[in-house]
Amino acid sequence: MSLRVIAAPNAFKGSLRATAAAEAIAEGVRRVEPRAECRLIPLADGGDGTVAAFLAAMGGSAVTRTVTGPLGEPVEATFAVLPDGKTAVIEMAAASGLVLVPAERRDPLRATTYGTGELIRAALDLGCRKVIIGIGGSATVDGGAGAAQALGARLIDRTGGDLARGGGALADLERIDPGALPRLIAGAEFIVASDVDNPLCGPNGAAAVFGPQKGATLEMVAALDRGLANYGRILARDLGRDVADRPGAGAAGGLGAGLMAFLGARLVPGVDLILEMVRFREQLSWADLVFTGEGRVDGQTVRGKGPHGVARAAAEAGRPTVVLAGSVGPGAGELEKVGWTVVLPIIDRPMTLDEAVQDAAALVAGAAARAARLFLIGRVR
Repeated sequence: MSLRVIAAPNAFKGSLRATAAAEAIAEGVRRVEPRAECRLIPLADGGDGTVAAFLAAMGGSAVTRTVTGPLGEPVEATFAVLPDGKTAVIEMAAASGLVLVPAERRDPLRATTYGTGELIRAALDLGCRKVIIGIGGSATVDGGAGAAQALGARLIDRTGGDLARGGGALADLERIDPGALPRLIAGAEFIVASDVDNPLCGPNGAAAVFGPQKGATLEMVAALDRGLANYGRILARDLGRDVADRPGAGAAGGLGAGLMAFLGARLVPGVDLILEMVRFREQLSWADLVFTGEGRVDGQTVRGKGPHGVARAAAEAGRPTVVLAGSVGPGAGELEKVGWTVVLPIIDRPMTLDEAVQDAAALVAGAAARAARLFLIGRVR
C-alpha cells in the first residue's frame, strides 16, 4: 500500500533539530510501510534553526563570520546565502542570542544586537540584495540600536557622544543621525521573520513580556520600558517612522522596531515565510498525510508557531495533519480545531525529562509509526 508523507516539524528544543526530527518521522513511517515516500521539510519560525531550515529545504552555502556577541565578546555566527547568490538568511540568535549567554551572566541592560548588524553588513558586502532575518531567541532588549550602530547609524546621547550599547542606555538617547546607512542599504529588501506580535512598549511590550526570561528584574523591566519608549519617540521624530505600536515591534527585545525604522523592513510570520519559500502548499497535493511537531504544543502554538502554519495549510488542501509534541500544555486543543488535525504526545511510557530528551529521536519515530499505522488502518476500512 503506497503512502506519501510530508515531514515538516520544528525543532524539539533542547533535544532535536528540525532536520533530525524530520528524519525520525520518516524512519517511523517506514517501519510501518517500507515503501512509503517521505519528503522532509524541516521548519523554523524565525528562531534557532531558521538558517538550517532554509539550507535543508533550498540549498545554498553557509557563511561564517566572527562578530560581536551579546555581551561584547567575539562569537562565530553562520548565515546562509541561497542558490541565487542574492538572498541571505540570518538568525539574530546566532550573533545576539540567549543561548550565547550563561544564565548567571544574563544582563539585558548591557546585551547588544551589534553582532546582528555585523551579520547584515556581511551579507550586503557579499552582494546580497534580499536579506531575511529571523529574530527569535534574543538575549537583548536594545530595540535594535546596536544593529543600527554596526550598520553605520549614529545614536547620540545627551552629552553629544555615541550612545553606549545595551538597552540600559536607551533612556539617554537624544537624537539619531542615519549617517552612511541609507547608502549602504539602497536597493536592498529586508524581510523579518518573527513569531510574536507584541508592540515595543507597555504591559505587552518587549521589556515586560520578554525581559524576565533574559534576566531582567522588575526594576530592570521598568527601566528598559522607559528607555524603549524614549527610543520609539526618537525613531518617529528623526527617521519619520512611527513603529512602536506596530505588531511585532517588540519582537527580539525591540529589534523588530529597529529593523522596521532603520531598514524599512517588512515583518512577516516566520513560518508563513518559510512555507512560501519552500513552496509547501504546492507540495500538499502530492501528500496523503502530513506530520509536524515541536517540543511543546500549547496555546502559544496557534499564535504563529510552525505546527499551526503547517496544519492550516494542510487543512486548506484537505490533507490530515499529525502534530507530534514533546509535551502538551493548556490550549493545545485549539490546534485540533484546524481541519483534520490531531496532537499526539511522543511519550509512550513513564520517564523523566532527561530520559525524554535523551531518547527524543526514538520517541518521535515511535509516535510517527503509531500515527501512520492508524492512518493506514483507517484507509483499509
